[in-house]
Amino acid sequence: MPLLEVQHVGKGFGGVRAVHDVSFAVEEGELVGIMGPNGSGKTTLFNVIAGAFSPDAGQVRLDGRRISGLSPHRVCAHGVARTFQLVRPFAGLTALDNVLVGRLFGRRGAGADAAGEAERLLALVGLEGRGAVPAARLTLIDRKRLELARALATSPRLLLLDELLAGLNPAETAGAMALIRRLVADGITVLMVEHVVWALMELSRRIVVLSAGEKIAEGPPAAIAADPAVVDVYLGAERGTPPRA
Repeated sequence: MPLLEVQHVGKGFGGVRAVHDVSFAVEEGELVGIMGPNGSGKTTLFNVIAGAFSPDAGQVRLDGRRISGLSPHRVCAHGVARTFQLVRPFAGLTALDNVLVGRLFGRRGAGADAAGEAERLLALVGLEGRGAVPAARLTLIDRKRLELARALATSPRLLLLDELLAGLNPAETAGAMALIRRLVADGITVLMVEHVVWALMELSRRIVVLSAGEKIAEGPPAAIAADPAVVDVYLGAERGTPPRA
């Protein structure tokens, strides 16, 4: 049984169809990428999986149990964590306290050595020794690292990464990619939305491509790169024409 099953999911807003009849599955231990031009429905789909939106049609199942329609904190308690395209740390808290919040609301709760685990996660993402720094004083890359540490503090089985690499320089991108590979090697299943296409191609075992809210392709990176429908969508986006479903 797949860890995650997205089954014929649809979501609209005021008559605008953001996601329509999207289905795919993610096996435990996989890293699956989701790509598509701006406005293709990627973040809406993430919001449905994470519980921020209830689908208008279809369902999402985690380990065979329906989670679509649950509130975000209940989805998190089932083992789904996410990062956001626009990072959202608790600016008035320290880096350590931000991670402790994640630990408190995760599957395992705070635990006896919550502070020690939070420090370990800060070190894992590259923030060792910065636990006392207020989140508001961190740089963009460090806020992204903090957001990832806070998500990991919930002890997720499934980690949703929403454009984690956006805005990073080449060295930062390489470091983030190495960390993502380590997380997968440690047993965390990852579903990743990313506009840095070459990085997504390198990291992913499979890629799901969305256009105008619909799935137009799914397969290994080499097949996706050669798919005429995918090439057409991206060339159309670059020319400034609407992507075609």
